[in-house]
Order: sequence, then C-alpha cells, then structure tokens
Amino acid sequence: QVQLVESGGGLVQPGGSLRLSCAASGLSVSIADMSWYRQIPGKERELVARIIGDGGSTRYADSVKGRFSISRDYAKNAVSLEMNNLNPEDTAVYYCKATWGRLARMDYWGQGTQVTVSS
Repeated sequence: QVQLVESGGGLVQPGGSLRLSCAASGLSVSIADMSWYRQIPGKERELVARIIGDGGSTRYADSVKGRFSISRDYAKNAVSLEMNNLNPEDTAVYYCKATWGRLARMDYWGQGTQVTVSS
C-alpha cells in the first residue's frame, strides 16, 4: 500500500527554478530513505539526491550540487526537490524513490514527472 506521487514537473526556461514534490502514503518520510532519480530515454537512471531517514543527511550528484536541494516536509509527509539555475541537461523524467520496510527493506518508486528545460 505504499504509494509515491510526484508533482511539480513542467516546462521551465534555462536559469529558472522548479520545485518537485513527492507525496508518500503507507510510509513515513521521517524514517524512510528518500531519493530523487532522473532518466533520459536510452540512458540509465541516475541518482540526483538522497536524504537519509535516520539523521537526515543528504547526498547529491556532482552535476546538481549547489543547485538542487532535497528536504522533507513532515506535515505533508512529502519530500521535495528544489531545483535552481536549471539547464537543458537537467531535462529528464524525475522519479521519487523510497527505501523502507519492517521485515525487509524494499524500494518503492513513483510514476515520475517530466521536467523540460528549454528556451
């Protein structure tokens, strides 16, 4: 019954900003490890950012470091990805992933949201 629903994707001009949100149900973002991945057709899905449930430490891909920020909204049980100074290379489908489990840790994926950076 775990469900992740991404929102906030769309078209933005280079240099612009966009905020993605991943609303979670069936798990708590405060204890699950939450990540954002992105994928371009024909290319391997890559990790963009991650926030660890235990302690909230973060990790970013070198390509987005300093531009993107991942955070948790406990009231909404959601994780956000604030993207700034976007460039065309950021164009991709962005996926939310949660890693959590009582008996065994499992990965759960959202359906993805399209982000297009173009003039």
